[in-house]
Amino acid sequence: MTEFNDDHDAVDPDGDPPEAICGNKEVGALAHLYRAEVYRSTVWRQRLDQTTNWAVISTGIGLSVAFANAQASPFPIVLVGALCIVFLTLESRRYRFFYVWRFRARVLEIAFYVPMLRGEGARIPLDRGTALSDDYEKPKYRISMIRAVGRRLRRNYGWLFAILGAAYFAKIAIHPTDVDTWTQYMRRAHIGPIPGWLAITGGLVFHATWIGIAVKTWLDERYDKSKMADFLKSREDVNQRANALEREDVQAEMDILGR
Repeated sequence: MTEFNDDHDAVDPDGDPPEAICGNKEVGALAHLYRAEVYRSTVWRQRLDQTTNWAVISTGIGLSVAFANAQASPFPIVLVGALCIVFLTLESRRYRFFYVWRFRARVLEIAFYVPMLRGEGARIPLDRGTALSDDYEKPKYRISMIRAVGRRLRRNYGWLFAILGAAYFAKIAIHPTDVDTWTQYMRRAHIGPIPGWLAITGGLVFHATWIGIAVKTWLDERYDKSKMADFLKSREDVNQRANALEREDVQAEMDILGR
């Protein structure tokens, strides 16, 4: 018995499945899906800005308290640094969610809108077991936590930590007056029961750590050639078949001309 679709085209249930999405309803559904993914990525982008704003405001308050008077302790700067670490962790987690929606929108742009802009029409190859369908069926993060931390450090928090480090040095070295000896510098650097040398050593280790993470993840991304690899790899067979058919056509034309 023959079945019919909405366009009244005969479909053989025992025949080969369709190779592409080309109906008006399917194309419209993909367009709405793209709008939804862009909207969700925009919402999560706004959440990233919220945590950055919290970190900036906290940094301003900490610096104001630390430099309020000559007797003020440098401890507020350290406390704000610890608070910024918490904000960095939250923002990195949000960035991983943001990257999920960004990845989906990007795949739809490559598979859907690029062919249309090239004049190839809205004929979308079916996504059988490739990045996008698998991601909808079994969602997963597209970026690791450490790489997300590295990106947020390079974009925002690295600058905040650098400002906090410079402010901590300035508070000890020149506020309210310049230090004259190393002993005086160490005495100013102490925080409660924590001796000055230990506080400075901890600060140096902290700054070396976040700089190392930022540089390491930057190098990993620079030499990582697998951006959008999941989707592009899934299209390798399509591209190979297209190239093979093109070579066959060229060879056939050459054979005809040779005759």
